[in-house]
Amino acid sequence: MLKKTVHKIDRFFTFFEDWALILSVCTALTVAMANVLLRKLTDDVNLYWSDEVVRKTIYFSTYVGSVVAIRGGTLIRIDALPQLVPGLKRPLTLFAHAVTLIFAGALIYLGWSMTVMMYEDEYARTASLQIPEWIFYALLPTIGVMMFFRTLLVMIADWKEGAIT
Repeated sequence: MLKKTVHKIDRFFTFFEDWALILSVCTALTVAMANVLLRKLTDDVNLYWSDEVVRKTIYFSTYVGSVVAIRGGTLIRIDALPQLVPGLKRPLTLFAHAVTLIFAGALIYLGWSMTVMMYEDEYARTASLQIPEWIFYALLPTIGVMMFFRTLLVMIADWKEGAIT
């Protein structure tokens, strides 16, 4: 039962991560290209909000991309030292996972605190589009939970493969 539930959560996260990255990159590219074309082809038409949209989508894709990097095993880690001293592979792998879990926990805690703070500030809105900032801050604890879950899955896979004992 637990294995089936974890598998469903994993599939949902994978679906969300993949589509979120595709849509955010397409949004940023479309808005940036439209603004450039309008500026070059006309004299006075400019999308004043395009920089804000591109900036927010880049932030979003960076955070989601970090979760995808955990899923794919491509997150930054100490790589050269275990190749030189094979006995260090297990402790360094465990250390990398522990640091990622601590970072995810901090992202959850601090992200939630900042989200609540922005929610309580009625004037905290984006400059151009006047979207409440708490919506963007809510991404931080969400990504923290996803990072924590993904790291646990990678740790279990490493444990089964013998990378961690």
